[in-house]
Amino acid sequence: MKGFKFKPTLYTMLKNYKKETFAADCMAGIIVGIVALPLAIAFAIASGVSPEKGIITAIVAGFAISAFGGSRVQIGGPTGAFIVIIYGIIQQYGIEGLTIATILAGVFLILLGVFHLGTIIKYIPYPIVVGFTSGIALTIFTTQIKDLFGLSIAKVPADFIEKWGVYAENFHTIDGWSTLVGVLSVVIIALTPRFSKKIPGSLIAIIVMTIGAYLLKTYAGISSIETIGDRFTIHSELPDAEVPVMTWEIIKELISPAITIAVLGAIESLLSATVADGVIGSKHDSNQELVGQGIANIVSPLFGGIPATGAIARTMTNINNGGRTPVAGLIHAAVLLLIFLFLMPLAQYIPMACLAGVLVIVSYNMSEWRTFKQLLKNPKSDVTVLLITFILTVIFDLTIAIEIGLVIACLLCMRRMAETTQVSVITDEIDPNVESDVELHEEHLMIPDGVEVYEINGPYFFGIANRFEEVMQQMGDRPKVRIIRMRKVPFIDSTGIHNLTNFCEISQREHIHIILSGVNEKVHATLKKSNFYRLLGEENICPNINVALEKAQRFIAE
Repeated sequence: MKGFKFKPTLYTMLKNYKKETFAADCMAGIIVGIVALPLAIAFAIASGVSPEKGIITAIVAGFAISAFGGSRVQIGGPTGAFIVIIYGIIQQYGIEGLTIATILAGVFLILLGVFHLGTIIKYIPYPIVVGFTSGIALTIFTTQIKDLFGLSIAKVPADFIEKWGVYAENFHTIDGWSTLVGVLSVVIIALTPRFSKKIPGSLIAIIVMTIGAYLLKTYAGISSIETIGDRFTIHSELPDAEVPVMTWEIIKELISPAITIAVLGAIESLLSATVADGVIGSKHDSNQELVGQGIANIVSPLFGGIPATGAIARTMTNINNGGRTPVAGLIHAAVLLLIFLFLMPLAQYIPMACLAGVLVIVSYNMSEWRTFKQLLKNPKSDVTVLLITFILTVIFDLTIAIEIGLVIACLLCMRRMAETTQVSVITDEIDPNVESDVELHEEHLMIPDGVEVYEINGPYFFGIANRFEEVMQQMGDRPKVRIIRMRKVPFIDSTGIHNLTNFCEISQREHIHIILSGVNEKVHATLKKSNFYRLLGEENICPNINVALEKAQRFIAE
């Protein structure tokens, strides 16, 4: 494995940077910064933290991802995918637990990049990705019902089913004005793309609904519309960096949620970067991108931020508005910093129902219901993984969903591989016309009396090893020579070696000679390294079936 070279894309892009490029990046960065503002606030509140933490994350992590990442146009910050995880960690471990888990996740992300494991993330089965993404979307939607309808509920339970039970019991407390604000926000966001491609609907909804709620409260005496200021105290200054106290006991307790944050962050950031590559015709460095994401998630919590990753919607906004280098991401962070320092107090007037409307649209876009519906038509194994991941995400949490989903997907994959490997026995003759390793000296190769040929077609791993033993037992007879053809065995694992070793030892005790035929270089090297040839002897490894049969005849003759 080649050593990792720390080479952020920003460093490469600045070598031939031009004024025209800066002008385009500057405009894109300003627009993306404005787009990111309402989302950062909404994601923070939905995650169970104060609104300024979301903006701090967008500033600090957004800057770090653009400065140290491996994509030209990636925009980073808080995303909807983390809402469920963050909320659960805070409930169980508190804010300090979230800080430590995020820092650990950052370390894991850096290690993934340094050890060139960026490409492995791509092998996570698509049904798992869709399953937990759709599950997160439903969970986000569920968390917004209270604010969307202005329900009077002292404390909403964390459990999905209990949550809906409480909603049903308290739905009579619905506030008409809050509902109107929430519904109008959804309508504005949904209709804005028909009239404007550059100004985000979420920003228009927040401005219109904030002004509307303020006028209703000031001049009409309507005070039932809850705002951010009613629930939170707004701070508009960057906090000092604080390193949390981390003991080994705390680290062990937070390893699992940290891994979940790292895996989800890696998946979402690399997916976003891949989508962006397809639009701009570029190619990102996945390992450098993971390192950048890791740095962002180490630095962000030190200033009170929450987990961050690449955001597809903001990245696409950046591209559509002309952003072509990481400079746009840096400008987006600078714009958010200026808004945070000088305009943050105005956020206290934003209605909670409006933010709920923003997140309802976010959850709808995340749901991928069309893709979900299409996947239900796929093979049963894929449908099983999809539904189990989805249900576990909704009913339990994302950590369990990813862990169990991956285990099930791996088991199903191994079953499929085992099904592709065939073990057959040839006792009479071999047709050279259908055998690629046979030298064409005659029409058919006759198998001498006292010789049996076993063909293994496919990977010889733990999933197939027992089947080979079963075939041996079914034969029941004791030939003088057994030839094992391995020309179609691409690899062998330790279980396969152990199984083959046992088979050879049993055969030798029964005075049956073993010959291997057609072993490829990779399998040959594996067997040699495991000292298998001390048992069998390299002279009994033949390049093809012709040589193996000749050797078997000589052995019988002797």
